[in-house]
Amino acid sequence: MLDLWPIIGVDESGKGDFFGPLVVAGVLVSREQAPFLADWGVRDSKTITDRRVVDLAAKIRQAFVCNTVVIGPEKYNELYGRIRNLNKLLGWGHARVIENILAETPAPAALSDKFGDDRFIIDNLQKEGRKIELIQMVRGEAHPAVAAASVVARAEFLRRMELLSREYQVDLPRGASAAVDSAGRELVRKRGPEILDKIAKRHFKNYQKIIC
Repeated sequence: MLDLWPIIGVDESGKGDFFGPLVVAGVLVSREQAPFLADWGVRDSKTITDRRVVDLAAKIRQAFVCNTVVIGPEKYNELYGRIRNLNKLLGWGHARVIENILAETPAPAALSDKFGDDRFIIDNLQKEGRKIELIQMVRGEAHPAVAAASVVARAEFLRRMELLSREYQVDLPRGASAAVDSAGRELVRKRGPEILDKIAKRHFKNYQKIIC
């Protein structure tokens, strides 16, 4: 594991989900704090139950410097329509989280799970972000700081999905499965195709399956 502290871990949630936002979160972790994450059982959020993710995220937000950037479906569709590249959008979100944390607390380095070319993040960093060491690593969630960020991002994604489900009185499935298509068709039948602009990511293949 990298022996570089303190470090900002960054991860995202929602990029593989048709419904809901894209969430990017960052957590600043010092060498002294890292053992707390291990003691709490913090690891890649995909391996933890939703209830446990929510509980862990509350503890992390209370004890660590955190930042979250949420790109809601409408804004996501607007940005993707201009950028036409999910990795560029992810890079922008990762850079914003890093800059936001650095504005609050200095740190020498940031680490994220590798999702594409390093330039996707680097090109979006500003003055403070360009001073630090940026590391992008395959299976970055193995590092406690990135694992913590994955938990915070996932908890916020779950919260936003619950809010959308309540607002539109429907249980929105996660992912991009056939169940997602069925829920989307039912929503379109009741509210018209424009509803998808407000709750879904239109560039997914699910979109065409639903509106056809």
